[in-house]
Amino acid sequence: MGGGKILGMLIFVVVIVSAAGGGGGEGGYGDNQQKKWWKWMSSSSVASSSVVNPVVSSSIVLPLYGNVYPVGYYYVQLNIGQPSRPYFLDPDTGSDLTWLQCDAPCVRCTRAPHPFYKPNNDLVPCKDPLCAALHHADYKCESPEQCDYQVDYADGGSSLGVLLNDLFTFNMTSGARIKPHLALGCGYDQLPGQSYHPLDGVLGLGKGKASIVSQLHNKGLVRNVVGHCLSGKGGGFLFFGDEVYDSSRIVWTPMAHDHMKHYSTGSGELIFGGKGTGLKNLFVVFDSGSSFSYLNAHTYQGFISLLKKELNGKPLRETKDDYTLPLCWKGRRPFKTINDVKKYFKHFALSFTNGWKSKAQFEIPPESYLIISSKGSVCLGVLNGTEAGLQNVNLIGDISMQDKMVIYDNERQTIGWSPANCDRPPKSSNMIM
Repeated sequence: MGGGKILGMLIFVVVIVSAAGGGGGEGGYGDNQQKKWWKWMSSSSVASSSVVNPVVSSSIVLPLYGNVYPVGYYYVQLNIGQPSRPYFLDPDTGSDLTWLQCDAPCVRCTRAPHPFYKPNNDLVPCKDPLCAALHHADYKCESPEQCDYQVDYADGGSSLGVLLNDLFTFNMTSGARIKPHLALGCGYDQLPGQSYHPLDGVLGLGKGKASIVSQLHNKGLVRNVVGHCLSGKGGGFLFFGDEVYDSSRIVWTPMAHDHMKHYSTGSGELIFGGKGTGLKNLFVVFDSGSSFSYLNAHTYQGFISLLKKELNGKPLRETKDDYTLPLCWKGRRPFKTINDVKKYFKHFALSFTNGWKSKAQFEIPPESYLIISSKGSVCLGVLNGTEAGLQNVNLIGDISMQDKMVIYDNERQTIGWSPANCDRPPKSSNMIM
């Protein structure tokens, strides 16, 4: 991160997967220049023969590492391949495709913590439904034996490659160890975006057929539920399935049906200090691929105005010599922890109705929207999304989901959350961790 400046940490949201001959994208996220598509030279396919017994009453729990600041991202270790090797992936609820930087050979790859993934020959053919799920309806199969993909992220990053199947190793909460064949991207051409993370790839946790949780569900291994618990102290856990929480203790709200690509609660209202702000009809998306939260320009300006009004007369002053985030304040002496300053800041919340009688509020206390920089300033972890290229999207990122269990239940089409101790994964007498 050059010059100590954090640029949004954004993997995000609207994933555009272009047809092989196409450049471009949709939704105003920029046109990519047409690229030469590398053709995979393969002979035969490796047999996908990992027989497992369906255990839908069980779940998978994976430890998370990293933090919002100063690391700038959370990551999970997955063991993939034959023989199984470890890879560090960015868990991203804003996209579907899981991919690894891949020695195919690699045209352009970025620095990674492990040697690049060595691909096998078990290619996903172009006619496979998983391939179709990653492309526009008018996609033409130029090479029937393989599924080419290109995924573009809103921060300018991209991955181009081919889809294949390989063994993933998971430990279930039931005590069983499973090794299902799942589809993943062999990314042989990566461009880093502004929020570049030095990882082996991305773990796609979105709603589409190609996401890991959808694939596990389709094999009868877990219920189609994904969730995470990010600790404010760093680390936490990620889970697939619904066995690790008590549903009656969770605040639930329906997923928006008119925004099927994203985990969205639809229209929300900004609440500040327990009071309505008049900032309503906010399109809100939950995105674990973004370290910080974002409000559209109009809402952001309103929020900043309320914040500054509240700080009037408090022993804080804006500082221009701390570039950690766009807005930082200094005290009389450097701050050490959020506890030094949280008394000066109010809670805010996003309130959702979505057709249910009662309103669901997603509470965001000061420790879930502020960081203490290395210079001892307190900085605002809510950024202007319009400036970041998110147009009118309001995005709840990792910082605001800390110390909460957040659950995306694709079977019931609901999103839920509850305060939680995320410091250690849930215990189970049979769990292999």
